Order: sequence, then structure tokens, then C-alpha cells
Amino acid sequence: MDIAKVGVIGAGQMGNGIAHVFALAGYDVLMTDISQDALEKARQIIAGNLDRQVTRGRIDAAEKDAALARIDTTPSLKDLGPCDLVIEAATERETVKTAIFEDLVPHLAPHTILTSNTSSISITRLASRTDRPEKFMGFHFMNPVPVMQLVELIRGIATDEDTYQTLHAVVERLGKTSATAEDFPAFIVNRILMPMINEAVYTLYEGVGSVQSIDQAMKLGTNHPMGPLELADFIGLDTCLAIMNVLHDGLADTKYRPCPLLTKYVEAGWLGRKTQRGFYDYRGEVPVPTR
Repeated sequence: MDIAKVGVIGAGQMGNGIAHVFALAGYDVLMTDISQDALEKARQIIAGNLDRQVTRGRIDAAEKDAALARIDTTPSLKDLGPCDLVIEAATERETVKTAIFEDLVPHLAPHTILTSNTSSISITRLASRTDRPEKFMGFHFMNPVPVMQLVELIRGIATDEDTYQTLHAVVERLGKTSATAEDFPAFIVNRILMPMINEAVYTLYEGVGSVQSIDQAMKLGTNHPMGPLELADFIGLDTCLAIMNVLHDGLADTKYRPCPLLTKYVEAGWLGRKTQRGFYDYRGEVPVPTR
């Protein structure tokens, strides 16, 4: 089917990034959030990121203006009903996501494809809470969305071939590359990435190395652009913990047990960059390790 109008649920870091790339690719975008302030802030962030692309010569001013004109916002979830494709990009909590789908489904057109940007939660289980499991898929963008080239496509047990092929074509139109993953906990990227981050936290917890030495070792020793603890702060420690819990609960293997130190940081509200403190303290001019 042809996709013309796209609904995005959530105006946070992932939601505004998804709205950005879809508008730039020529889709009409309707973004919703329970917070009007979040919607206004999202438009400002998208405008700033588009300005950055203009400055770097990746798009011109006319493309920027056209993209911004394609983005509309609404505080009402039901306004997304006529969209051809809806992408849920709310917080990584299954109860939140299922509540959103249950509220949204009665307003959807019969042809609408429903997707989740979840980084770890079962697509089959989320789809079962809707009226269209055959038109439901995981549509997992990487952060930051305008920069990262990968999109994971995750089929639930009931997802039909037309839905998969439609989303595969959408990814190509966005100028990105898709990787198809089976519906198992955390899919591909986070199945590999999160245990590495969790092991880095264990390495810190056990005193094998400091925050600085662990990150420096991985950056210089494996040529990673960011150390694992720095990356955890960027992702959000609450998100890292949530994904590790999904892996641990879903696969029942002790190798996925979240590090107690990761749990302690989340309990303290030290969630990384978004709260100004995580494995680093970001309140000064230069990030300083907190341990």
C-alpha cells in the first residue's frame, strides 16, 4: 500500500527524530503527545536539527522549510485515526504502550499499519492487544534518528507479508537501511549491545576499572566512538535497565542479570544525560565521572 500520512506518538528524543526524517522524505506527519509543551519543544528541536543539516550542506533551505511545513501536532491521540502508518515512540514500558494502543485502535482506519519503536518488548504480545496483529510490526529506529542509518524491522507471529514489504519500502524512501529481526527479546542490536553495557557496569562494580579507564579502553582498544558507560548515559540508564530486564525475564538466563550498580543509579534518578547525572556528571563545562 502507499503511505502518505504518518502519525508519531511521543514527542521525545525518538519521536521528534522520527518525525524529522519522515517529513524530510516527503511524508505528511502528525505528531502527538500528552504534553503540549513537549510538542512545542519537539518542533524547536526539529527546526534546530534541520538548520544543522543546512549548515553542513546536506539539505538546502527550501528542503528544510518544506519539511517543517509537513509536520503538524495534536494533543489528541484520536486525531491520528486517518493516518496510513502510525509509529508509537512512547517510553519503554509495556503497560504504557498497550494503554496507548487500546485508546488508539477504535479510531484507526481499517488500512492503517500500526508499529512500535520499542527496542526490546515482544511485538507479538503488543500486537495481540490490538485489532490488527497482521498489520502490526516493530519499527525500531536508532538514536539519534536523523544520523543513524539502521532501522530494525521486527515481524510478530501474525504480521503479514504486505505489511512487511510496505515498511521495507518506507525505510528505503527514508534513505536508511533495514535489518530484519525475529521477534525475540531485544531483537538484534540491543541483544548484543545491552549485555556489553551491562558487563561494563559489572566491570566498574567489581572495581576492575574506573569509569574513565573502562571507556578509554573500549574507545582506543576496540575503536568504538563512545565508551560503553558514556553510551549508557546517552541512551538513558533507565532504558538500559528496562532492556536488561526484558532480556533476563524473556530468556531466563543469568548472563542477562542486570548489574546491581545499574539498578542503584536508576533508583537514585541518575539516568544519564537527560538528568545531568549518570556515570558522568554533566552539570559542569566538562563531564566528570561520578565513580
